[in-house]
Amino acid sequence: QSFKMAAAGKGSSQSGGKTPGDRLSASFADAADSTVGVIWQMSQEGEFNPAAMNEALDKRRQLRKNFRPSLPTAALAASPAVRPEAVSRTLRRKSTNVEKSLQLLDQAVGATPGPVLRMARTPASQLRHASYTPRPIPSTSQFDVSMTLGMTPAKSMPLSQSMVQTPARGLPATMEMYTPGRVTEDITSTNMSLLLEEDPGLAASSGVYTDFMQCLRRRPTSKEVFELLDEYQQVCCEQVSLLKRIVKKVTTAQNKFQLTLTVLQLLQQEKCTWRLLFSMYKDRIQSEFSESEAMMTDLVNNNVSERRIVEALFEREASTRQSQLVIDWLERNAADDVVDFYEKVEFYSQSVCWENTLHTLQQGTGLSHGSRALVTEMDPDAPIRQQRPLADLDKEDEVRLLKYIFTYLRAGQLEEAQKLCRKCGQSWRAATLEGWRLYHDPNMEGGSSTLSPVEGNPNRDVWKAVCWRMAQDERVHLYERAVYAALSGNLKELLPACESWEDWLWAYYKVMVDSRVEQEIRTVRGDRPLEPLPPAYWDRVLTPDAIFKELQSSSHEGVQSQAEEPFHIIQKYIILGDVDGLIETMSEWVRSDFPPHQHLVRFMAHLVLFFRSIGLHTKDELCTTILEHYVRTLMDTGETQLVAFYTATLPLDRQVSLYAHFLERVEEHEERQMCLELAEEAGLDIPTITKTVVENIRTHDQGDFKVSVEFTAALEAATSEDDRRKIRAIDWLVFDQSQRAEALKQSNAVMRTFLAMKKHAAAKEVFEKIPTDSVDVINRQWQIQNGSAPLPAEDDNAIREYICIQTYIMANDAFNDWFSHFHHNKPNRPKLQEGANFTEKVKHEHREQEFEVELSRWHHSLSLQTEDVVSKIYNVLLFPDGWMVDQRMEPDEDEGRTHQLDLLRQLCLPTMCLLLHTVLHETGRYADCMVLADIIASEQHQLYSVFRRDELQRFLQKLRDSSIQLLDQNLDPLGYQMAS
Repeated sequence: QSFKMAAAGKGSSQSGGKTPGDRLSASFADAADSTVGVIWQMSQEGEFNPAAMNEALDKRRQLRKNFRPSLPTAALAASPAVRPEAVSRTLRRKSTNVEKSLQLLDQAVGATPGPVLRMARTPASQLRHASYTPRPIPSTSQFDVSMTLGMTPAKSMPLSQSMVQTPARGLPATMEMYTPGRVTEDITSTNMSLLLEEDPGLAASSGVYTDFMQCLRRRPTSKEVFELLDEYQQVCCEQVSLLKRIVKKVTTAQNKFQLTLTVLQLLQQEKCTWRLLFSMYKDRIQSEFSESEAMMTDLVNNNVSERRIVEALFEREASTRQSQLVIDWLERNAADDVVDFYEKVEFYSQSVCWENTLHTLQQGTGLSHGSRALVTEMDPDAPIRQQRPLADLDKEDEVRLLKYIFTYLRAGQLEEAQKLCRKCGQSWRAATLEGWRLYHDPNMEGGSSTLSPVEGNPNRDVWKAVCWRMAQDERVHLYERAVYAALSGNLKELLPACESWEDWLWAYYKVMVDSRVEQEIRTVRGDRPLEPLPPAYWDRVLTPDAIFKELQSSSHEGVQSQAEEPFHIIQKYIILGDVDGLIETMSEWVRSDFPPHQHLVRFMAHLVLFFRSIGLHTKDELCTTILEHYVRTLMDTGETQLVAFYTATLPLDRQVSLYAHFLERVEEHEERQMCLELAEEAGLDIPTITKTVVENIRTHDQGDFKVSVEFTAALEAATSEDDRRKIRAIDWLVFDQSQRAEALKQSNAVMRTFLAMKKHAAAKEVFEKIPTDSVDVINRQWQIQNGSAPLPAEDDNAIREYICIQTYIMANDAFNDWFSHFHHNKPNRPKLQEGANFTEKVKHEHREQEFEVELSRWHHSLSLQTEDVVSKIYNVLLFPDGWMVDQRMEPDEDEGRTHQLDLLRQLCLPTMCLLLHTVLHETGRYADCMVLADIIASEQHQLYSVFRRDELQRFLQKLRDSSIQLLDQNLDPLGYQMAS
């Protein structure tokens, strides 16, 4: 207390010479060089004359304007700028005369006050806690974001509407803001486009996916795993910086604000989690390579310092060291949100605290201050000792200062808290915080002839006992008790000042580590008896598991709800080192009916990859589930260029199925080519994947492959959109010549289906997808790899089937051309109208001649087309060794394909026979119809075996018609000359 009294007495002596006017407002006292001072003087001269005041002010401005050039430049540079807080502090002083003069001046000037007068009329409670930036006028348009983004030269407010002239008013239209990580943002374009998005936060953070992939590519080895974590953290920092600016510009009433805030909170938590991983696993991995729990060295002697004892403890006990790392992590996270309080704490003079109370005591009014008696002494213990309050303003300032000190302490910035105390005239408080430091005298260790300064508090045990008792004193304010409770390990008094899950975790871990350190010091140190600590200090034994259980069941509703947040659960498992439990929990999230946010999924996937890179292969199936969910998330969000890279992290069988599923959605040719290139770069099995793509598409909604007696006209003529999707799927197999054999097999399968459904046009489109040199390419590649060895039976049969389908399509096209020519291109004989005159008859004769010529041409063309179609249909019917019949047995025969080939023979060959009979019969080649019957009945080709009974009866009926025509030509029913 003597130290406090000395500090307070020194402050009192330095400020005791000031007059009441000096205490209230230094600006008003200097009337010779102050405009406000002139107003003050004129308000005291009796009746207020606005005209005279304006004239006096104009003269004073002119004098200052004429005098200003004579000032030295160095003096101007050295002159400090007036802070807005200082101006507002001056104008907040309670003076009835000043308020009266300002009101009179306001009435004299007009209805619209200037900026200074508006700030003077602002209540002090608002100035202390509110932003000094004027709020923009709300826009009436939903998409007018100029007021939200700030004024630009293209659309700025008139000067009369502006409350404060900002430096940005003179900047060019494209103004750049520099953010951490060298990110440059264009306010007038980037921010505007982001704010117009449905979810600005999600749109602004869409680049995180690509950034993380690039980080992984730059750091592919396990040796660079911690550099990778650092880059992850940096990416999150840059995104958080951007989103904080966007949150400030989005109207809080809009739904966009909440969406953006959600993304911001997720990325902030992710940044902290990467930081935790870096600290914890770097220490754990290094501990594995160093010696296992070293034996405790002999430190029990009279010369060892407290700092050396604690250093040995941290080196020996990994659990204590890692608990301290958790504290450091929590404090660093809190430090990210700590702003510079120096400019905010402007409620004290430079040398003394409690200035309002001091002024009241100097005036002798302390005992009659309102309805309460103030303290009569200015030492730091006076309010508690006398049970009397400070002045209201001082009390409010004192509470705010204590909260700032606790905030600095929570952020691990004890030195900053001490600086703040000294700046506010409370050096005694800074000295009380200094007692926490561990004592260490390097001179006692020897080895140096020069004396070194002693560090820490040699009587730390006494100081700590005093702090404990002070934290227990209910007369002390909550935050002051919390400060000393944190330094003395008093959990009960520390928790009331903690508001969040992070604060509670920090409090528990700080007390746990403090207890272990104190136990070690009191066990090892034996140079003197130490001041005993209260029994309550040792009563509670904390462990990490117990701490998290208490947080989860906390009586504080906010802490209890925050404990269930995904990132806090992840952080809990990381701190506890329970990787199995973490993987199980994350896999449950991705499998739930309410999947987690896509940024959380991204984090979980990269967390799994991190565990793999450091050799923690656990719960592989669950890890695959998490990675697979992230790949599907990339597909859904349109991150096409990232899918292949992360698919490569899956097992081989999942790679094929998942990437094939992704490629099914890709339709554009250029995008398909890009996806295949990315897959090749990622090392995926492209042949198997593209094969799977085509198989998935062609078997999608595929019914039973069967021969139906009747087909509707729509089924025969129309090619559905699903059919066209199957046709386009063949493109996946023609990019690479090495897949030409597979392209042939898959296209054959698709064409078999179309032929069975009599969709000949669709089958022809598939056939045209296959390059004409495919058979040569297949043989050439096989010879390059295997020399003169024959093709595998599977490839040989595929080539044969391809040629069979080719002959069928050619025959079908030839028949269609013949049918069109026969029925639609035959010229019509001209008719002569009755009663035609001579001229019309002459014209008719010319038309008859032209008709004969056209008819002759038509017959000639018909004859050529008939020969062509007959030849091509016979190519099908007389295909060597049978149409659609495999010549080589495959080791693993596909029974489904064999069944389809048999069904196609039953469907197509009878149809071809009927079509050929139609051509021959319609062109008068009845004898050839009998030849066709002989071919069908021959045992060599056995075409009769593919006919159903009804089809055979119909064909015989057609043969009967042809035989009748032969009889009419004086030939026998089989087309031979009848014997005379």
